[in-house]
Amino acid sequence: MLSEAGAPADKGSLPVAGSQQKVTSEGLLTLIVTTLSEEKAEDIVEIDLRGKSEMGDYMVVASGRSTRQVSALADKIIEKAKSEANVFSRVEGKATGDWVLIDTGDVIVHLFRPEVRDFYQIEKMWMDPADAPKA
Repeated sequence: MLSEAGAPADKGSLPVAGSQQKVTSEGLLTLIVTTLSEEKAEDIVEIDLRGKSEMGDYMVVASGRSTRQVSALADKIIEKAKSEANVFSRVEGKATGDWVLIDTGDVIVHLFRPEVRDFYQIEKMWMDPADAPKA
């Protein structure tokens, strides 16, 4: 990817507004994690899926304190991915707000209420044992 001046852009950088350049999976990951952090999501976990799965390069798992916050976090991710990275997302579960799945292609995002996240423990399925949080 090239910057406006034609020099190589940072690996995780987003495309210049109005350009047709595609954002890298690392850039999309940074956008999503930054947005979740700014919107006060809790327990944000990034999981590198490269070499483990063909469904995407990264997975992000985060919690919201309520169904309303989980749905609002999903809306913000969808909006930012579209407006800042020109990425259209597929979404499941937003209406109930217990567990929302957002598929951006390169980054899969799971947003949970804390009780639901604790029940499914989805990140434990994908994380390397050395990286998993200690109970």
